Amino acid sequence: MTNHNNIPELNVGVVGHIDHGKTTLLSRLTGKFADTHSEELKRGITIKLGYADATIFKEGNNFNINKKGIPVRYISFIDAPGHEMLMATMLSGAAIIDAAILVVAANEGIKPQTREHFAALQAKGITNIIIVQNKIDLVNKEQALENYKKIKEFVKGTVAENAPIIPLSAQQGINIDKLLEELNKLKILKKDEKVSPIFLVARSFDINKPGTDIEKLNGGVLGGILKQGTLKVGDTIEIKPGITIKKHNEINYQTLTTKISSLFKGTKSVKQVTPGTSISIGTELDPIVTKTDSLSGCIVSKQGILPEITYKLKIKEKLFEEIAGTLEHQKVEPIKTGESLMLSINTTITIGRVEKIKKDEIELILKIPVVAITEDKVGIARNISGHWRLIGWGEIIG
Repeated sequence: MTNHNNIPELNVGVVGHIDHGKTTLLSRLTGKFADTHSEELKRGITIKLGYADATIFKEGNNFNINKKGIPVRYISFIDAPGHEMLMATMLSGAAIIDAAILVVAANEGIKPQTREHFAALQAKGITNIIIVQNKIDLVNKEQALENYKKIKEFVKGTVAENAPIIPLSAQQGINIDKLLEELNKLKILKKDEKVSPIFLVARSFDINKPGTDIEKLNGGVLGGILKQGTLKVGDTIEIKPGITIKKHNEINYQTLTTKISSLFKGTKSVKQVTPGTSISIGTELDPIVTKTDSLSGCIVSKQGILPEITYKLKIKEKLFEEIAGTLEHQKVEPIKTGESLMLSINTTITIGRVEKIKKDEIELILKIPVVAITEDKVGIARNISGHWRLIGWGEIIG
């Protein structure tokens, strides 16, 4: 693993419509396929968030990932699913990225999920965007230019109006160096290291092989992003909401407390982490507690820092004009009292029933409790014809 202690770090989401080449592009950028779950390989689509990292090197005026020249940037890529049924996972991905590559296939153009993913980036406040016009090897020059014009129209008047559009072929490896160059230009967002740590859990694992002797077992592992603060090996941490305990048909949540036994950035073991790229936290938890992403959606901090979990939420909402993700242009209807909405808060997904509406403020009762941190962004989706469709975003006010 390259030493990237002193080079800028960035979390970049790779988003866009299903089959537009996101995972192939990611393998070109990192040398790794992010689809590692057997079900994903079988079906050929990304189901869970995929992770892969790369160090960008600069040799003269050329950029590469082949360790030629000097390391200039370390990037952790998050591959978000493009399939419409997996929008909740995509929203969780948007919560942990600083920038995004929006992939649009030149032979297909802007599709419903392209619109929906772009809306999700806006909902989560992502303004650092690069657009990749992929599969240019499948179209002629005229078609490529027509597709380019349509992309320009699509982003006009949005946060991505001036975003670079890079024509490339992930399959053939054409213009990958140009994308690396643009990735190197992305603005690094300043994150506060001096405040209390907030770590968002996107994945959780049991890394032990079946049949491992008890005394050789590793504790449960958490994967995700440190939004702010610092964590180090030996710190005592709290994980909320924690684990679910079912008693007399009632579900309760129990906060977990444990110690950090190891920290990893990519494959590199470190003693301390500051906000940057995705990291793994080794804990002293029983690995049964962390297996199969059972703690994804939780928030981690030092003991006594996080607010209590809550089933009530008050948010200031901002609705889109049109519903993202549908073929026909449908106006977003105002939120009504009594309706159920899907809310994406950091890496947590919950369903909330609207109790009160006052101007652009809504109060909800939640099915799954959350750790509500004031000013955090919330993605808001409505069930339309059996699909959760993104209709806007909000900010937690209490």
